Amino acid sequence: MNILVVRNDKLGDFITALPAVYVLKQHNPNNRVVVCVAPLNRALAEACDFIDEVIVDNGGTVFELAKKLQNAKIDVSITLFSNTRVALAQFLAGIPKRIAPATKIAQIFYNKRVVQRRSKVEMAEFEYNLELTRALFNDISLEYKKPLLAFSDAKKIYEVFCLNNDIEKEVVAFHVGFGGSSDANWNLDEYEILIREVIKQDKYQVVLTFGPDEKELYEEMQKRLYDVNAVFYLSLEGLVYFAKLVSNFKLFISTSTGTYHVASLVGTPTMTFFADSLFASAARWKSVGDIKLQKHYMIPSEKEKKDELFEEVKRELSRL
Repeated sequence: MNILVVRNDKLGDFITALPAVYVLKQHNPNNRVVVCVAPLNRALAEACDFIDEVIVDNGGTVFELAKKLQNAKIDVSITLFSNTRVALAQFLAGIPKRIAPATKIAQIFYNKRVVQRRSKVEMAEFEYNLELTRALFNDISLEYKKPLLAFSDAKKIYEVFCLNNDIEKEVVAFHVGFGGSSDANWNLDEYEILIREVIKQDKYQVVLTFGPDEKELYEEMQKRLYDVNAVFYLSLEGLVYFAKLVSNFKLFISTSTGTYHVASLVGTPTMTFFADSLFASAARWKSVGDIKLQKHYMIPSEKEKKDELFEEVKRELSRL
């Protein structure tokens, strides 16, 4: 059976789809599992040995997307997050069975609609995605391996990185950037305090990571932390290289953006900051890794409570 899984949005959203993709392949290894992803996620998808083919949605016309899907000879599709363009493309491609959540006007183009009411946040996003696979196989096991993604050359990548940056201690990484669907974060002054709290212990090497589009932030943090021993890493080698590197870190600290999901995907312990609202909470956006390796903080909007939480996080970092 040729099974298409559609999740063609942001990095973190795509990672929440991977457990569902994995269990579909495990249910019957003879299934050919195809994913439709945004260009950003192509390399990461191609690195997953439980994905047989990657279709990249470049954002072209609905007819261009329909042609790509038609060429893949799909028997059934599971669309984890839909819009009218994606739904119509599958209809035009003639996919016989089309499964999706029963939301939005796009649902009229699917012939198997599943009521989930994700806005209630009764489970995490990746758990809702897993549940959708039961619309295809009601006896499917929803268990998946953790970490879900591992690389045979990750240790070598890390050793070269450490050699090039004179790193001789375990790495605690901070990703101070703010993007994706994250709704809360510390400001740069607060991050500077937290970073210095770790550095002054002299137990770990602090590495600050930045996405390829965060050069200004990269330069700003270099100016702020000119007087300490920190490594500033601007990620230009691609997402898979970044995942390999992060998989060796002792701890990855960030807001709930895509890089948090990458770290959890490859088994790295995380400390993550979420908005204090149901929509943006850890209850909805906890990542796919071992929950015991994820430490979540909800940042309140009220200043007094936020200040209290900041001191709590600071104390936590002082005890690493």
